[in-house]
Amino acid sequence: MDHINERIREKFNALTNRQKTVAKYLIDHPQKVAIQTAKEIGAATETSETTVIRLCYTLGFSGFSELQKQVNTFLIEKNHGDPLEKYRESTGRLSAKDNLIQHIMKQDVASIEKTFSNLSNEMYQKIIDAILQSEKRFIVGLRSSFAPASWLHFSLNIVKGDTFLYKGEIDDAIYLLTEIDEDSLVIAFSFPRYIQETVSFASAAKKRGAKVLTITDDPLSPVGLLSDWLIKVDTPSAAALNGMTPIFSVLNLLVSGVASSEWKDFGIRINEYEQVSQEFFPFYKK
Repeated sequence: MDHINERIREKFNALTNRQKTVAKYLIDHPQKVAIQTAKEIGAATETSETTVIRLCYTLGFSGFSELQKQVNTFLIEKNHGDPLEKYRESTGRLSAKDNLIQHIMKQDVASIEKTFSNLSNEMYQKIIDAILQSEKRFIVGLRSSFAPASWLHFSLNIVKGDTFLYKGEIDDAIYLLTEIDEDSLVIAFSFPRYIQETVSFASAAKKRGAKVLTITDDPLSPVGLLSDWLIKVDTPSAAALNGMTPIFSVLNLLVSGVASSEWKDFGIRINEYEQVSQEFFPFYKK
């Protein structure tokens, strides 16, 4: 679904309100789109068969049949399913006296599996290349997104360097933006409730020529519509409480990809980092 979602995201702002409703339905319900007719989708979205077909044309398909065929191909190749739904069907609702450890573990595993099923190898490699090829990286994630943003900032500075974290009110956003140019990459975290300041920072950076990688729960989120690359994370609501496991799993994948791509440079950097760390922050010894 990557290429379909990308087409929708790129053209979303130019769609009519009715077409936007159908586009959101296509992204959220690929299993239904695979078996429904254009008329049924029109009824499900309270639009019309004509709106569905016109959206297909706008997205560059020859008609609804071509779009549906590509959705079916994706579902077959990926053996696509909703792990959380399968989990609910197999376990039912847990009460307070049930095995909460097993429940949380399976929920986390299901979220990670669904997140990675939406990330193709091709898209993943494009994202790793974007991180490696950018001269500077600027990370923004506020409120509940600050923890993963801070960890990624720390980790990328170890494996790559020249990575900066926007901390919100305690930082000078204007100064950071003056440091951003066409060779920069902004990595934006955006989960409900979407923070306007994150959107403003990413938008201003994009106007200065920077590329934007968004890590979010929805391709049509405010920052998602600005992004050049996007990773959709399956986060149980609320993300701040239940969704951190798949987010950090994605970040681990990104950092590992950068480190393995520049293994020799990473080895040199980590040795230097350890030496300086021992000089300035000696650790406790028994």
